[in-house]
Amino acid sequence: MFALIAAATVAVSLKVPPDPLPPVELYRSVSTNPASGLLPDGAGSVYGTTEWGGTSGRGSLFRLAADGTYSVVHSFAGNPDGEAPLGDLFVDSASNLYGTTVFGGIAEIGTVFKVAPDGTETVLHSFLGTADGSAPGGGVVMDTHGNIYGTTQFGGASCGDSDGCGTVFKLAPDGSETILHAFTCSDDGCYPLAGLIADKKGNLYGATSDGSKGSGKLFEITARGVFEILYRFPDDVVHGMFPTGRLVRDNDGNLYGTTYIGGTQAYGTVFKFSPTGFLTVLHSFTDTDGAEPYAGLVRDSKGNLYGATSLGGNRDCGTVFKVTPGGQETTLHTFFPNLNIDGCQPIGDLLQTKNGNIYGTTYLGGSGNHGTAFVITP
Repeated sequence: MFALIAAATVAVSLKVPPDPLPPVELYRSVSTNPASGLLPDGAGSVYGTTEWGGTSGRGSLFRLAADGTYSVVHSFAGNPDGEAPLGDLFVDSASNLYGTTVFGGIAEIGTVFKVAPDGTETVLHSFLGTADGSAPGGGVVMDTHGNIYGTTQFGGASCGDSDGCGTVFKLAPDGSETILHAFTCSDDGCYPLAGLIADKKGNLYGATSDGSKGSGKLFEITARGVFEILYRFPDDVVHGMFPTGRLVRDNDGNLYGTTYIGGTQAYGTVFKFSPTGFLTVLHSFTDTDGAEPYAGLVRDSKGNLYGATSLGGNRDCGTVFKVTPGGQETTLHTFFPNLNIDGCQPIGDLLQTKNGNIYGTTYLGGSGNHGTAFVITP
């Protein structure tokens, strides 16, 4: 039996940057298109990744200091270094950062990487496709023994898709990989885009997006490695379709998440899934208040949920929203692409500090249209 530490849990426990953190534009000459959430370190800075840009244009890992100073910690180089980092970062007790790239590596189909505080990068695993998995885009979590867990969107078992239908993997401290589950698309789902979370007992939770082969699944892998489907999203649209973001779990075992489309207006949902197997749609987006939430949620001590929609709002550039435990939704911010530093299309998970301020990134927007980092005071 082992205990897992979810990346989001670590982020909350560490010292957070002082508020306010100035918004910063990301220029193509430095880095461009941030697609992951922000992660604080123990010294008042936050870290994130950009899908493209950097020295070779293949993505970067950046640091945003408390005074707004932006710097690139590492620029990815492709083969064997990795390319296009996606998914949230994880930080260990020694301030090493861990993450995933969907391209690059030996076979150009993704890596798991580690970046030391001095910027030195180590490729922990290069995916080879087929049984090994490919395109890991959900980031990683780590247990107390140094084992790393994550998902790949493709690879794994033969499932009628030449690229495979995805895996859940484990990397031991010695670098050896174990496939905990290979999705088949028959009844267990396929194409997991979301990262994993864990409870105190070491059980892992995640979601498959399924795409044209289904509406998505919620799954659990126990600490003993037993895989179980918790919920199958029906094709009735109303309950939501295609969960793509990381889940969040409360102390009672309820899981919360978003679906990319579906709901009463087909623009996506915020849902709650109980340990008894019942799913409640807390909110259905209407386009005016947001559409197509790609990222996962964060939850405060009062049970309020915060997230972002990639589209919708007044200018179809997305929103930041709050949903109460009772399902009351409030749009905290609507993005406007014509404002120099406002941003457009937030697709990364949000970070909330203890005083309630919310930090995030937009994939596009800013005067160069290459993305921004922002802070919102609810």
